[in-house]
Amino acid sequence: MSDFSIRLARPEDAEHLPAIERAAGKLFETVEGLAGLAGMHAIPADEQRRMIGKGHSLVAESEGRIVGFLSTEPFSRELHIREFSVHPDFQGRGIGSVLLRAVAIDAHNSGFRAVTLTTFGDVPWNGPFYARHGFETISDLEVYPRLAADIEQEVEHGLPRERRIAMIKFL
Repeated sequence: MSDFSIRLARPEDAEHLPAIERAAGKLFETVEGLAGLAGMHAIPADEQRRMIGKGHSLVAESEGRIVGFLSTEPFSRELHIREFSVHPDFQGRGIGSVLLRAVAIDAHNSGFRAVTLTTFGDVPWNGPFYARHGFETISDLEVYPRLAADIEQEVEHGLPRERRIAMIKFL
């Protein structure tokens, strides 16, 4: 039996999400070339509330405390993962895997054809983690201009282009 549960996020959950994102972001301090660049700017609570209002963002709870979340935005027939964080104190318990499976089920049941995201291709808990969960790296970003624009915006915010990838999981 697990010591956590997954549910749809509610507007009042938004206040808790930036702290979880910042805590999880500290893990990037251990990655060569990313210290000070990745995971340092959490999505504000008001932006989280906006995404929660679209009905597909999820949270993980343990003993009444939010310990992880997956924030999404719908784009046509694709559901895009904008942020995905599990508090470091709760990592390694399968929470991230369950959140990913749950969002894929929700997306499928809601009529989306795919789940998309952008991430670091070479960070073990990023690209390789998503690949183990059925996501494929998009090799031709011209086919996905929205994702190409997301990566360009990330590069403008200081993330290294050569390490950023877009991924998709067809449902």
